[in-house]
Amino acid sequence: MIRFLLNLLWFLLGGVVMGLGWWLAGLICALTIVGLPWARSCFVIGSFSFWPFGQEAINRRDLSGRGDLGTGPLGLLGNVLWFLVAGWWLAIGHLTSALACFVSIIGIPFGIQHIKLALIALAPVGMTVVPRQTLS
Repeated sequence: MIRFLLNLLWFLLGGVVMGLGWWLAGLICALTIVGLPWARSCFVIGSFSFWPFGQEAINRRDLSGRGDLGTGPLGLLGNVLWFLVAGWWLAIGHLTSALACFVSIIGIPFGIQHIKLALIALAPVGMTVVPRQTLS
């Protein structure tokens, strides 16, 4: 119940804006065809940005125990390109939102979540989102 209330407050007080920002980035990437590898990451992280509480973003290599295309050298190259083109914009959006949340005591958990999302925004390729129960 607490997770639901936190997610609802998050969504209403700004999560929807950042989630739509991720989805817009994903749509732009998908339209360029060349950006399709980044589009998938944008939509996954965008959905996570809508409802972050109770979920965790982790590296796919840590989850599966083996590497794949997004967690190897091509993933690193993809993350560098992502950072230069769009990653820092989304990270700035999350950091700005975090600062706004830190103004009140109630907003501190939301600010912490925005900081986590800002770090993910810098290098989303190779990441996936899983429920917290999966990690235990």
